[in-house]
Amino acid sequence: MTASRVFGITGWKNAGKTTLVERLVAEFVRRGWRVSTIKHAHHDVDVDQPGRDSYRHRSAGASEVAVVGGLRYAIMREQAEAPLAEVLARLAPADLVLIEGYKREAHPKIEVRAGEAPSLAAEDPNIVAIASDERPSETHLPWFRRDDIAGIADFIGALRR
Repeated sequence: MTASRVFGITGWKNAGKTTLVERLVAEFVRRGWRVSTIKHAHHDVDVDQPGRDSYRHRSAGASEVAVVGGLRYAIMREQAEAPLAEVLARLAPADLVLIEGYKREAHPKIEVRAGEAPSLAAEDPNIVAIASDERPSETHLPWFRRDDIAGIADFIGALRR
């Protein structure tokens, strides 16, 4: 995966990051793009359930378990939190990878703001635009309303081509 196909959505908790990612994915797919996403969580994530065969495989010591069926599969790996580059390397080719979270990684990002949350852009040179309900007064960065999905998609598309 090349860095030119990666764009981040960052912001403080409850700013609307997931909603923006969801709406951007739908917009880019509507435009004919193949999109992948990465969601960074600040807590342990477990897609497996006690008692399931795959859980039993992991409990027995398997370092990686793939669950395959129907229209999808998942691979669970037992390791310390993977660096973003490692996760990107495991993804299939896509026109765009939208990354939610990863505030401290060095890829281009749009900061989603809600309410009176402090600015991340002031401390992060990788933030290239702001999405908020009100125009921020402290920055020269491009600004979009959080619901301007087409405008934000056009901006990301122009940067990523």
